[in-house]
Amino acid sequence: MEFRETSIPGVVVFAPTPHSDERGFFSRTFDAAVARRSGVDPDSFVQDSISRSRLGVIRGLHTRIGRGEGKLVRCSWGAVFDVVVDLRPGSPAFGEWLSFDLDGESQVSVYIPAGCAHGFQALTDPADVAYRIDREHDPAENLTIAHDDPGLAIPWPLAASVLSESDRAAQPMAALGDELRRMGPA
Repeated sequence: MEFRETSIPGVVVFAPTPHSDERGFFSRTFDAAVARRSGVDPDSFVQDSISRSRLGVIRGLHTRIGRGEGKLVRCSWGAVFDVVVDLRPGSPAFGEWLSFDLDGESQVSVYIPAGCAHGFQALTDPADVAYRIDREHDPAENLTIAHDDPGLAIPWPLAASVLSESDRAAQPMAALGDELRRMGPA
């Protein structure tokens, strides 16, 4: 397993080496030693979750105010267009976003540090996304940025087929000044 840093500080991509044969493949999806070398504390994770989405579903852009939440995400089945937005006020990449094509064949993971928003769109039916999260969930700290925020201009590959009620009601970054100031430091 290898890792690489990205243009957003703290966002790290982990690329395993799947071993394929006539049965399918085997892949290590997490390696604590590699995580440590990348600067990610492997002992910080306290919760694993999974979501299953239908083709075209967009989930996000989600983050948490206050101390935030670090997470390691990968598409375990299918394929997704994955997006990370830096919302940390002191970050040199504040307001910038990156996208990743994650899929169940490559098993690539992306580490998203606290203070960044995350979202994805399912490119297959279904698409399963697995999460390792470093804090217990507190719904009072949830913050959602509009996936179609014109200031971000994220080119989602498909028309959104389904959005949750909270995702439909999300506001653009420009309307969330007070909430964004409650994000943790860079």
